[in-house]
Order: sequence, then structure tokens, then C-alpha cells
Amino acid sequence: MTVAACHSFTEAGRRLDLTQSSVSEHVRRLEASVGRRLFVRDTHSLALTPDGEAMLAHASVILHALARAESQFRTPRLKGRVRLGSSDDVALGPLPTVLAAFRDAHPDVELEITIGMTGKLYELLDAGSIDLLVGKRRLGDQRGVPLFTGRLEWLARAGTLVDLTQPLPLILVAEPSVTRAVVLDALAEAGFSWQVVCTSSSHAGCIAAARGGLGVTTVRPPYLAARGLAPLLNAASLPALPSMEFIALAAKRLSRPASTLLQLLHDSDLRGSWIGE
Repeated sequence: MTVAACHSFTEAGRRLDLTQSSVSEHVRRLEASVGRRLFVRDTHSLALTPDGEAMLAHASVILHALARAESQFRTPRLKGRVRLGSSDDVALGPLPTVLAAFRDAHPDVELEITIGMTGKLYELLDAGSIDLLVGKRRLGDQRGVPLFTGRLEWLARAGTLVDLTQPLPLILVAEPSVTRAVVLDALAEAGFSWQVVCTSSSHAGCIAAARGGLGVTTVRPPYLAARGLAPLLNAASLPALPSMEFIALAAKRLSRPASTLLQLLHDSDLRGSWIGE
């Protein structure tokens, strides 16, 4: 390839740090190996034969493949630690698929995962206690990379019909919670009265309370399903709830492992069919 580019054995030798005779010998051996003449040369010119042009195309593919292989094995394996915060609804949904892909690609990176309410994760990120968070976008906050949008709905024990003349019995996640703020804002704007009958530190706790018939649980994306729960029979009479935007948010300074995981989250389609039970 270098001889073809330079149209000169001497110039090719200079670029390759070889003698002119060494370059000539390499070409001679290559021609002997394939049994074809690759160059037409005289004292004044040097040109590729048709077989030489064909060999040049193969050589380009071979050398590019070699360069990619050398790059893969020459690059140091990614090492370090990523401190990831995730809301429990995402952790119960699409997150495991992303973590598995990251682990397969970078087995030497340690993952430290904190599960909690999104509001608390924002506090941890701002305090420098985690590198990344995956959760709901905080009301009024424009930071973060959008990942997907989760449909919201009112849920209770299957077959529940709430008495709309009474305060709505709510099961809510504890503060700070993005979901809690959305639910209460929707009720207040519609002029509904409510009573908090149960508070939990996790969505799993809210689901358990709703299964027990304590009241109406908070909203959830469709993949965070739970046996024994269903939309209220008169849910259409309750305020419409907005969809929640799920994002990945990173600290201002990221390590290479954390940046790599952030890019993987950004590239992954988390809206897919992660329908849980």
C-alpha cells in the first residue's frame, strides 16, 4: 500500500524506515506468494497492474482489520467504580438490562447502587455522594438526559370503587418524592380533598399497603405492575395524571467508568417491553 501511494520504492522505504532493497524484496516475496505480478516498473515509472489493484483493495481491508484488533487489545480495560442512584421503580423495571450490558462490557468496574426516592437521589448527587442518578425529572428542573416517559395511573386493590364524596385515601411515598408532588398537585388543582392513610419509603411498600386495601396507591409506570392491584373502577372520575419523564442525571465531573455508563443509558431504549409482575 505504501509503494502504491508513493509510486516509488525509495520513498516507500523512507516512510517505512526501510531500505529501498528491503522494500523491493518484500514486494518480490508478495508477488511470488500470490503468483501474480503486482507492479509494472522501469527506471522512470512505477504503476500497479490489474492484479496489483485487486491486491491493494484486499490489503486495505486487512490492514484496517489489524488496526482495529490492535486497538482493542492495546487499550487498557476500564477500571474503577461507579456510584449509581436509581429510583426503585426504574430498578424494578428496565435498569437490570442496562447493568448487565455494562457488566459484560466492563467486568473490572465496580458498581455501587443506591436505591431510593428520586428526590433523595437529587440530594445525594448534589452532595457528591453518587455519580449518576436514574429517576424522574424533578418539577421545574431542566437538567438531565431524557430516557423515556412513564404512563401514570391510579391503582388500588382489584375491584376498588372509591367514595368520591369522602377524602381520597392516599398511599404515598415519603418526602422528598417527585411522584408525591405530582399526585398532590393534580388533586389540588382539580379541587379534590384527600387523606394520607399510609406513607412508605418505597414504591414496594406502597404496593403492599394497597394490596391490603388501605387505600389508593401512588402512580407508577406500566412496567411496575403488581399482582392484586388494578385501576380504580371509577378512575375516570379522578383527576387526569401527567406522564412522568425519566432521566439520567450526572455529576459535573465524571470518571471514565461513570461517563461510559451514562452513555450506555443514553443509548439504551428504556421504553421497551420490561413488563414486570
